[in-house]
Amino acid sequence: MTIRVLLADDQALLRGTFRILIDSAADMDVVAEASTGREAVERARSHRVDLVLMDIRMPDLDGLAATRLITGDEDLAGVRILVLTTFENDEYVAEALRAGASGFLGKGINPDELLDAIRVVAAGDSLLSPTATKALINRFLAQPAPPGPHTPPSLATLTPREHEVVTLVATGLSNDEIAERLFVTPLTAKTHVNRAMAKLGARDRAQLVIIAYRTGLAPR
Repeated sequence: MTIRVLLADDQALLRGTFRILIDSAADMDVVAEASTGREAVERARSHRVDLVLMDIRMPDLDGLAATRLITGDEDLAGVRILVLTTFENDEYVAEALRAGASGFLGKGINPDELLDAIRVVAAGDSLLSPTATKALINRFLAQPAPPGPHTPPSLATLTPREHEVVTLVATGLSNDEIAERLFVTPLTAKTHVNRAMAKLGARDRAQLVIIAYRTGLAPR
């Protein structure tokens, strides 16, 4: 199945570059472009897109507000948002995830990594760049620690291996890095991550990181 991509960026040169790259892949096509957040929302609705490659800083309506409108629209329930920005600071990462974005990457990513990221997010998984993951972790570490960790009953349903995997996710490791650390295949690592997310009610990998710190599963 071909992934239908909407490019939302106020810089025409960047949109053109991304279009050439994405259209070069056999399994994805750019079906629309937008130079403002409002255009992104309108074209997500009119072009039946699967994924929006969303910049943050755009005129009229920024990418974060556009993300909220898209993810909050029941008619666009299947549309995934991959934020691609120059600014990988903790505030933007946190706001993007709260808005419902499924991925967050910096524009310094290499072409093959961007194509892989589009496939991952379009398939329903979540993805954060190492910089974005560290920014999210640092944001939570900077907050005062609660008097004692809150341990939800669902935490007890995790297997010892799933506990271990969640702790590694919270340090910012990718599935491939977790697989290498635990001497398992990347598919096995991904399966453990997905099972832990399901048991803990985490919508995506970012929420899994947050749960790990809030419950004390990941040490501060």
